[in-house]
Amino acid sequence: MSPLERFSKWIQLKIYQFEVTYSVYMLTPMEKFFVYSLLFLLTSLTSIAMFLYLPHHVAFLINRAWFYAHGDSSFDAAQSLLQGVQAAEKAGANSAAHAAANAAAAVESLADAAATMVREL
Repeated sequence: MSPLERFSKWIQLKIYQFEVTYSVYMLTPMEKFFVYSLLFLLTSLTSIAMFLYLPHHVAFLINRAWFYAHGDSSFDAAQSLLQGVQAAEKAGANSAAHAAANAAAAVESLADAAATMVREL
């Protein structure tokens, strides 16, 4: 028996099992048409939704798992910012004022990033 014939027999068996399990074999041809149309509609809508939305959802879940496993990168940026401010204070008052202005701008951008992240969670 060729692979095509075996596949055909397998499909026929699955159709027979479906019809016997859900009593579709007792329906008239028009009722069968409605049942199979409904089955096709639900299957196609599910598969379309799966292809459209599942990749984005999986990426979101992976990003969330990465965040829970490794923490937030903005915390590392805040630590390096703090170290930069401390180094600037040691360098002198003039450069400390300049570093403080830069630090204020960086803190604002970190606050915006944190607010965005909180909204996403």
